[in-house]
Formats: sequence, structure tokens, C-alpha cells
Amino acid sequence: MKRILLSITVFLLVLPARAKNDSICDFSVGADFVSSYVWRGMMLSRPSVQPAMDLQAGGFSIGAWGSVEMTGYGYKEVDLTASYTVNNLKIGLFNYWVSWDGNYNYFDFSESTAHLLEAFLEYSFDPFPLTVGWNTIIAGDDKYLDKNGKAKRAFSTYLEVRYAFQIKDVQLETAVGASPWRSSTLYTYDGGRTDRFAVINLSLMASKDIKINDRYSLGIFSQLIINPAKEDAFFVFGIKF
Repeated sequence: MKRILLSITVFLLVLPARAKNDSICDFSVGADFVSSYVWRGMMLSRPSVQPAMDLQAGGFSIGAWGSVEMTGYGYKEVDLTASYTVNNLKIGLFNYWVSWDGNYNYFDFSESTAHLLEAFLEYSFDPFPLTVGWNTIIAGDDKYLDKNGKAKRAFSTYLEVRYAFQIKDVQLETAVGASPWRSSTLYTYDGGRTDRFAVINLSLMASKDIKINDRYSLGIFSQLIINPAKEDAFFVFGIKF
């Protein structure tokens, strides 16, 4: 785990140097407010602020994203991303770090680390507005106990298909997400874990921009989410700053 994170750190240091000499680079920063934080069909926290920043140079991209619960219950998340896009294919890594209970030991890389390292592939069928993604946890505390009580790496995986379309000035996106095999406690239902193929996320998001002036628009969105495996549903409202 430490070696993998060191490799990511080197990548994060090299890319800004490349971007400085690259005429095609872009830096973006923003934040969302959400009425609740729902991730892959699971509610993780109540009303939250979610800042983000991203640097792109050529096909390379590095970014940081976070979520902090506003009601004081202690949920905090800091994620780092590194990716490369060639044609319609994006490959990369997510480093998730989550604190549920006020334990802020970010540099704990032991067997019980709060870090999860996820590899992902994403393919866009541009110009057809269909995107498919494959995400697999490859390091961190992502394990399950076999029938002999021995810890096994779960390689918890999430598959998602998204389709985007537009009705008048409203952008819409539908998504179907599933866990294809046994996971750790990431994709749970009824207090257990997915031990077989399970659809965990059906969603419809509607978003639009509200023009404030000639230079600034405020984005708003709402998202209906159903998790068939947990027999649960959510309705989220958000503002993009």
C-alpha cells in the first residue's frame, strides 16, 4: 500500500512540471452543496459541502475531491485521483480516505487503514452519449472472511453504465450500477454484504444552469436514486458553485 501511494505521489509531482511547459493545460476549482451524500446507492452522510479541484495537461489529469458533513456528525472524506485519457478510454486510480468517527490519522497505512486504492477504466461511446465504467479496489482494508475465518481480499468491484440526454434546457443522465461478485462491506444490504451479482444503483439525475449574469451561472440538480439490493431509495438536491 505504501509503495503504491508513493508511486501516485511521484506522479502528482511530475504532472504539474509537465503542465507548466504544456500549452494545453487547464485548472478548475469548484464545490457542490448536497442535501445528502449518496455514493453508489448508499447514503454516506447528511447535508454536505464537497469541494473539488482538477489539473489537466494533455491526456493527463490529477485532482482532489472532498466531502464534509455540515451537521457535525464527523463524516469527512478526502480523495485523490490520477488518470490518463486516450481517445475515448480513461484509465486511472482513486485514493479514497474516509473518517467516520473523528479519527483523523491520514498517514495510517496499516492493515486497518482507512485508505482504499481503486483502479478504474471508463469508456465513452462518443458521439453516442453512453459511458461504461469498471472500478475495482486493489489495496486497503477491502477484505472478507472465508468459511475458515481467514481474511481474503475482496477486490470489491462496481460496474456502471450511464446514458445522457437533454430535454429542452435540462440535462438528464440515467445510470445503472452493480456489484458483480462478493464484496467487502462496501456494498452492503440488510447488514450483510453482496455475495453475488447485485444491482445497487439505479439513478436519474436532472440538472440545469441558472444564469446569474454574463459571466456566472449557478448549476442546480436533483437526483432520484434506488438501491434494489437494499430496497432503499433517496432523493438528493444539489447546487454547483
